[in-house]
This record gives sequence, C-alpha cells and structure tokens, in this order.
Amino acid sequence: MKKVYFVGAGPGDPKLITVKGKELLESADIVIYTGSLINPEMLKYTKGEKIDSYGLSLEELVDIMSKKVIDGKKVVRLHSGDPSLYGAIVEQIDALSKNGIDVEIIPGVSSLFASTATLKTQLTLSGITQSLIVTRPEGKTLESDSIKELSKHNATMAIFLGVHKIREIMEKVEYPKDTPVAVVYHASWNDEQIICGTVSNIADKVESAKINKFAIILIGDVLQRKSFRRSHLYALRNNQFFDRKFYIE
Repeated sequence: MKKVYFVGAGPGDPKLITVKGKELLESADIVIYTGSLINPEMLKYTKGEKIDSYGLSLEELVDIMSKKVIDGKKVVRLHSGDPSLYGAIVEQIDALSKNGIDVEIIPGVSSLFASTATLKTQLTLSGITQSLIVTRPEGKTLESDSIKELSKHNATMAIFLGVHKIREIMEKVEYPKDTPVAVVYHASWNDEQIICGTVSNIADKVESAKINKFAIILIGDVLQRKSFRRSHLYALRNNQFFDRKFYIE
C-alpha cells in the first residue's frame, strides 16, 4: 500500500532529528513542510522537491500528497517537534486514507523536552510532583480551555501556543504567585531565549522582551528544585531529602 511518511523534525536544532527521520529526508522525492515552523537548516538534508504548505487548505495539501504518492514518489510530511502534540495530523491521515493511502509516523523531539533540557531540570521530580499537564489556551481552534481548573492540581504545567496570552494565563492559573515560571523561545535554535520569573512577574518580563510566538510556558516548582527527594534508584537508606537552591529573579 502506498504511504506518506509523517516525520517529526524535532524542536529546531537540525541535529536533534531522529536518525530515521534524517534518512527519510535524504531519500525523499518530495518534502512538504510549514515554512514558519521548520528551521530552514533542516531542509539541507533533502535533495528532493520542497513544498511549503503555509496557506494551503487541508484539501489542497492532501491532494498534493495523494497525487505525488500515486505517481510513485516518496513523500515526507515534515512536522515541527513531535507530530502527536498539536500537529493536526489525524485529519490529514483520515483524508489520505479515503484516497487509499497509508501513513507511517516517525516521532520527533518535542520543544517541551528541548525546553526542559535547556533549563537543566526535570518535568517530574520526586518530592515535588510526579504529574505533568500539557495544554493550551483557548484560541481559533479551541473555544474554551481548562487552564484554571488544571492548575489546581499543582502539577508541572506545559502550555503550548499561548505566550501571546501570557498575562491572561498568569491571571487565570491558581498556582501560588511565587511559583516559578520559565518561557523558552525557539528551544534549541540559535536564537533561543530563556526568560525566568514567577506567576506574579513573568508577564512583564515576556512582554518587555517582545516575545509573542514560538515559545513554550512551563510552570511549577520543578523549575526551582528547592527541596526534592532522591529517586529510589539513588536514594539513601534513610530516604534523606536534598535541599537545593536555584534562584529565579
């Protein structure tokens, strides 16, 4: 059965694409990508035809992919980060299926994990939280969100597609006002920026830096690591706590 390859490009750094993803780019006849989201350096891996999908409707996009595959071409649909997180791939898969075309999905490194790496911390940390909430604010494709309710769990929260609403989000969440917040712009790109603060002051800092897109918001005490418990893998027999200070201005 003919197929389209959905490849996660990773967060931006061309070296963070998976080996399989890179191999598919190198062997592709056609690479379809979104120019506003994909690092242009990533396209150097392919010698095939490159099509920027920006501005194309779903029907136009699926029509292009279907015709190329039926013509015997190897088609890669390149998505930023990991396709499973806000990648809008299911509607493409369903439409391709109606044309008798299968898909294969190659996962990628999400900007969420690239952001955590650059912050040198964990999203879950023993003694602080073992839960992670991934969400986004309301917008064009989401009539309402659950950020206020979700924040009551005091878990680490990762917010995609919301930095332009940073002030509204910070007014909505029910974390204590001194809870650490980090905003990472273009995680792993050459122009990466990190802004650290708290629920009470992060909006001022982000607005001052004029960052309103291509950034992820992380909220939670894992960013400060004031008091955490050793994991069982490394724990002392007395289950001793470590006290660590990581100051956020």
